[in-house]
Amino acid sequence: MIYHLLWYLRDVFTHRFGFYAYQNVMFRSVSAILTSLLIALIIGPKIIRWLMRKKIGDRPEFHHATLNELTKEKANTPTMGGLIIIFASLASTLLWADLWNPVVQKGIFLVIWFGALGGVDDWLKLTASARHRSRNGLQPWEKLIFQIAGAVLIASFLYLDFARLGPNGEPVVPDGIRFWLPFYKHSLPLANWMFILVAIFYLSATSNAVNLADGMDGLAAGCVGMVALMLAILCYVAAETMSRTTPVAWASYLLLPAIPQAGELTIFYSAILGAVLGFLWFNCHPAQTFMGDVGSLPLGAAMGYGALVTRNEILLLIIGGIFVIELLSVVLQVGYFKYTGGKRLFKCAPIHHHFHLIGWSEPQVVVRFWLLAAAFAALALATLKIR
Repeated sequence: MIYHLLWYLRDVFTHRFGFYAYQNVMFRSVSAILTSLLIALIIGPKIIRWLMRKKIGDRPEFHHATLNELTKEKANTPTMGGLIIIFASLASTLLWADLWNPVVQKGIFLVIWFGALGGVDDWLKLTASARHRSRNGLQPWEKLIFQIAGAVLIASFLYLDFARLGPNGEPVVPDGIRFWLPFYKHSLPLANWMFILVAIFYLSATSNAVNLADGMDGLAAGCVGMVALMLAILCYVAAETMSRTTPVAWASYLLLPAIPQAGELTIFYSAILGAVLGFLWFNCHPAQTFMGDVGSLPLGAAMGYGALVTRNEILLLIIGGIFVIELLSVVLQVGYFKYTGGKRLFKCAPIHHHFHLIGWSEPQVVVRFWLLAAAFAALALATLKIR
């Protein structure tokens, strides 16, 4: 809204005062980080107090007696703290982004859709005792239906935006309807149904992966912050030129897909980064609040959405390496348990609990996973030049 206000008053700001910075994506991205950070710090205590009044507290229950003992001090810590991230990131995006941009509109819709899904799941878990039901929340198939529905909606309209024909009869965003691989200069064409299948897989997998990683104070939030920073860089690279004096697109220079609309999405991911940093103020050990599904599901889906828009689905596996490890640890644990008739590959899954059980303190696990997340992000950044 600030962007649109300044644009509406552009004659005053540009000609009379010579203020052009609001037109620059980088300026607005930094402003979005600071704005969402400030909003999160302001509304955080209010939301936490509201959650405590409503007695929306977590009661961690694991199928492991030792782990339950290690986490007993977390009982009744308010959950659904992801509301802080949602409100702060959306408010900052609305203030600084171009709201007419179609990929920004879909990003906002995605956060609201998956946030609502996570909120319902959290609420069912936390009110289970009053309704004399199990504390499982939504059934896996119920959650998956809504994840797939959201993915189909977003992917269908995104593909239409990319494949829409221009005046010369060519797709408006030809690179957007192709599949790109790291370390490889060429791409593969994607049909509409293939694009949607990829979207369903990524949005579902990434939302669940972040959800699985949300098991220790600051773990998921810190790792998501690093992924959001990388996605902001990728969105900027996909749309911007190197400089005014060197009108060569970064995408062309680095042999990456060129997605002109993705530039405004830099602001969206910058807003998420600032909101996550603000949330960490309250979520660091010992946590004053937990993220809950209301935060982890939309954040995970947002990570997958960034990969879809910039056409870096495979690269996301490197950027979010920590989340891939967390997801794989659960898959391997379940598969090994069934195959061996009851034996366990890890002491507990997701894998961060395994390290907690072998003697690492919770802060040690979190900080070491942050370091790994930073290493994965650096490796992904290096691949841009290798290509």
